[in-house]
Amino acid sequence: MKTPYSLVAAAMAVALGSPALAQKAGSWSASVGVTQLSPQVSSGNLTAPSLPNTQASVNSNTQLTGAVNYMVTDNLALSVPLGFGFKHQVTGAGAIAGAGKLADTKALPITLLGQYRFMAPDAAWRPYVGAGLTYANFYDTKGTAVLTAITNPGGPATTISFKSKLVPTVQLGMVFSLGSAWYIDAHYTKTFLKTTGTLSTGQTLDMRLNPNSYSLGVGYRF
Repeated sequence: MKTPYSLVAAAMAVALGSPALAQKAGSWSASVGVTQLSPQVSSGNLTAPSLPNTQASVNSNTQLTGAVNYMVTDNLALSVPLGFGFKHQVTGAGAIAGAGKLADTKALPITLLGQYRFMAPDAAWRPYVGAGLTYANFYDTKGTAVLTAITNPGGPATTISFKSKLVPTVQLGMVFSLGSAWYIDAHYTKTFLKTTGTLSTGQTLDMRLNPNSYSLGVGYRF
């Protein structure tokens, strides 16, 4: 009886032994998969009036994503990641660590990447590096009762918004052809993002997010 490992090995052997549809100049491809976006948070302090060292953190989130790619030459590609955005919780850190959730926010990264793909267009494995720009769009941000209790106890509910910004992004990835038009794409992306949260109380909070993104998808070449 074949084990899952032997089936995977057999599939890879067939893929490596079959001609792959070339990733050549003028060709298009599209993929769908999942992406985990993990902010690497370095928080500043909430401006006065507040407790010293009042900071925040942001959790990771995983969503369904995709990408559309166009080969400009046999080695140079343009890639546009696709998705519906990521949902993040902003929680207390520093002096208010353990206080709980301060806000919910959504982030839609709108990105254009240029990629250099190594190896020949018909190679089974094609590692690549990429660089480009991301417009990090924050929207639908809602403060919680915890945020109000910390910043405006007894007063109206505190609202908060995060500044959207255009920032640089770099990428490292690999495409594995499945012996036909189908392929697997795995990549790591780093975005260098610093934003500012502005509260309705007039206070601000600077945060360096610098998210790491890990993506795995299945694609098809046209």
